[in-house]
Amino acid sequence: MIAKANPDMFVGAVVDRVQDALYKHVHNFKQRQLVILTKAVVVYARHQKTVQRSIVVLVCIGLIDRLRRMIKLATSERQPVKDPQGHHIRKGAQLNKQFFENMQRLVAIAIPGLLSKEFGMLVAHTTLLVFRTILSVVVAALDGQIVSSLVRLRGREFLTGIAKWMAMAVPATLTNSLLGYVQTMLAIRFRQNLTEHVHAKYLSNNTYYAVGNLDDRIKNADQLIAVDVAKFANSLAEIYSNLAKPTLDAFVYNVQLARSLGVESLFGIMVIIQMSMGMLRMVAPPFGQLVAQEQRLEGDFYFAHSRLIENAEEIALYRGHEAEKRTISRRYLRLVRHVNRIFRLNVFYGMLEDFIVKYFWGAAGLLACAAPVFAERLPGAQRAVAMLNSDNKFGDRTRDFITNRRLLLSGSDALGRMMYSYREIVELAGYAERVSDLLTVLDDVNAGNYEKARVGQAAEKLYESANEPDIISQRGKIVESTDDVEFINVPIVSPNGDVLVRQLSFHVKPGRHLLIVGPNGCGKSSMFRILGGLWPVYGGTLRKPSMSQIFYIPQRPYLPIGTLRDQIIYPDSVEDMQQKNVSDADLLEILSVVQLESIVEREGGWDEVKPWRDALSGGDKQRIAMARLFYHRPRYAIMDECTSAVSMDVEKIMYTHATELGITLLTVSHRQSLWKYHNYILQYDGHGGYVFSKLDPERRIALMEEKQQIEQELALIRDMEARLSELESQTF
Repeated sequence: MIAKANPDMFVGAVVDRVQDALYKHVHNFKQRQLVILTKAVVVYARHQKTVQRSIVVLVCIGLIDRLRRMIKLATSERQPVKDPQGHHIRKGAQLNKQFFENMQRLVAIAIPGLLSKEFGMLVAHTTLLVFRTILSVVVAALDGQIVSSLVRLRGREFLTGIAKWMAMAVPATLTNSLLGYVQTMLAIRFRQNLTEHVHAKYLSNNTYYAVGNLDDRIKNADQLIAVDVAKFANSLAEIYSNLAKPTLDAFVYNVQLARSLGVESLFGIMVIIQMSMGMLRMVAPPFGQLVAQEQRLEGDFYFAHSRLIENAEEIALYRGHEAEKRTISRRYLRLVRHVNRIFRLNVFYGMLEDFIVKYFWGAAGLLACAAPVFAERLPGAQRAVAMLNSDNKFGDRTRDFITNRRLLLSGSDALGRMMYSYREIVELAGYAERVSDLLTVLDDVNAGNYEKARVGQAAEKLYESANEPDIISQRGKIVESTDDVEFINVPIVSPNGDVLVRQLSFHVKPGRHLLIVGPNGCGKSSMFRILGGLWPVYGGTLRKPSMSQIFYIPQRPYLPIGTLRDQIIYPDSVEDMQQKNVSDADLLEILSVVQLESIVEREGGWDEVKPWRDALSGGDKQRIAMARLFYHRPRYAIMDECTSAVSMDVEKIMYTHATELGITLLTVSHRQSLWKYHNYILQYDGHGGYVFSKLDPERRIALMEEKQQIEQELALIRDMEARLSELESQTF
């Protein structure tokens, strides 16, 4: 009836009843929630000690489990992967047993001992970190007091707090400056120790030669020594500060928060943090592998440019700039693509990391700070919680909130820096792997263990004779003699496995000068490299004097950086020259022998420093090399086409003076004018054979002339026969 009489009134009544019912339902629901929350607070307050003990037990169990996983990670070994030739393939840096072994090895070099200067600097750095953390806690409490006095309208207390706050700025700024200084000095000391250690290995026993020529595991050792060692040292110094300071801050701040907020609130925050950190680790890109790969690509790009500079003249004469440009561009594009990939991966990961560290953790901390305040407002919970005095309740609450908020923000920042340090740790793992690989290769090379890929015929022979012993892995004997050189069944083998001569045997005594001839690639220079100790002896027995008694003169002499005097006495220093009782006048007399005494006045004196490689002509360089030989006066001299740029008159003077000094000559040359200065000849046929015999220069020249005459006559006969055949075909 009412609905028909007044529909609007009926609808309004229904809506009002529904709203009343909903309000009662919602109000009852809120009341039930409030009652449940109040009961929970009361129950918690009654059993607070039990809850705290349970949380401590859970934390201990979690720490034990974390420690167990860390030990398992530290003892887990990465399965080695090998290529078809048996060489190890590195798959990038990982946080496993190998990482900890690399760090243990490198840190022992960077910090030699507990009494070292580096360890003292580390202790000072740690002391400064502790002092700065204490200052942070004091400043946090001071901030709370300043804000509390402000809301209480206590002007004198407020100004006193400001004065204390400004006074704290002096030690705080000094501590920050000293921390930066000590960290920089630590990085410099770490790099110095590592570089000196690497140089001691790299610049001894011809290791610098063997790394690039006998072993191919390291393509660009210069980049590893000059760049990667420095990056590892800087990263190591930074990682200590970036780990020690946040860890100390997090511990101190958590202790302070546990006192003010309670263990339970802190435990809840840590659970949230651990869950978010686990998620970040799951989505984190493999930064260690990416950094190691980036450094390899940087090295390839650097090597391409250094190779261009080294061979600039040949490339320019061939007009090969376009080909070199393509090669360099390809390597640069590979580097750019890899770096862009790293940046793209960092975009999403950095956004997620910043959101969690700066905002999510901050919100969780604010909730923890606000929980005790709102708990006081629950009806029935006032007796269960500790109430403050009504007079100072507002100001003290503000003080505690500001102090806790400052500690939470600082703690969140510390945990955030620990999260950021994870990326730095895996980057450190990449640098550590490359530097450790360098040290491993240097140790192997010093021990005579080489790994080099086989190419061409050597690879085919290795595949065909898989069951036979590899000649590269074998070693012969080296016997130091008093004055003679003897090869006894010594194979001449290139580092990639090509056998040039199966067994070489000859004997040279002092005064028996040896001439070595043969086609290109037959093993002449290879034999000298074995005699000079550059290549290992792969079999047989080699008798030779000490290396100080053997001097090598190549076709293109090496001119070091230094004065004109240094060019003649190299590798001696001025002090070594003076100990030998050699003066500048003696050096000038040596230069007069090679007819180069005018170079001293022409170039500006003995102490003039120039890029001698460019300042001197090819003939002058070879004369300098011969003067260097006359200065050192060794027992044996290896002459590898070393007079090709001088006249025959000067060549005669050089060889005559060398024999007068008692130097036994081992010469590689095709000049017939040099035959008369030698007693024996070692002739290669280019097919693995050789002949060692006495040399009669006059008879050999006569035989050579007769051979050339016969070859010319045979060539004429062949031409006449060809002409006769042509005439016969036209006649008949």
